[in-house]
Amino acid sequence: MLPSHTPSPAPDATVIRTGRRGAMTGLPCSVLLIALGAVGVFGAVVIATGNQKGASSPAGYAGLVFMLLLGALGVCLFVVNWANRRTQVLVDATGLWIENGKHRAVIPWQGLAGVGLYWSKYGRQTVYSLELFPTGPIDRDDPLLWTLVRDEEPLHPDLSRLRHRLAFPVPCRGEMVSAVQQYVPHLWLGESERAKGHVGQPDVKGHRERTQGRTP
Repeated sequence: MLPSHTPSPAPDATVIRTGRRGAMTGLPCSVLLIALGAVGVFGAVVIATGNQKGASSPAGYAGLVFMLLLGALGVCLFVVNWANRRTQVLVDATGLWIENGKHRAVIPWQGLAGVGLYWSKYGRQTVYSLELFPTGPIDRDDPLLWTLVRDEEPLHPDLSRLRHRLAFPVPCRGEMVSAVQQYVPHLWLGESERAKGHVGQPDVKGHRERTQGRTP
């Protein structure tokens, strides 16, 4: 529950439920991986108790290990998707608001030099991210926004290297682009294709060093 004094987006803000959309895709996949892992656990128990039919082959052992790894991956994905299920983005005349059920933060339009869309291919899927380039310094260790900060070459030389990168599910693309263009068409920089894995990772090590390990 957010504190009552927390600044709020406008009542008519565009609401984009990124967490729910992501969970609708990610949770079924994670459940499938967990099921495969459960099969691997069952197979490992059968082998450990000597109840398997016939001799076990190296390929069979490798297959069991692979299924166990898939199961572990499924558990991790399930935890992440479940934790992020309440995350949503709200767009209004003030800026782009991000909520996760416990925290709320806003990236105001007045502090941005431009907003663009990056996309890249990951297998058969397309990965999208909204790039928000500031006009000045940004807080790299904001309790909610620090995971969005990236330090990379900008679209144009006159833009900042540091920016907020908001990745979002494919079904949200239309809503996200329309909402930004509705409120700040003058900031829209268009779309740009990037290399595979463009979303990247936040600077966890630097964040921990700057905050003495007090990572939210």
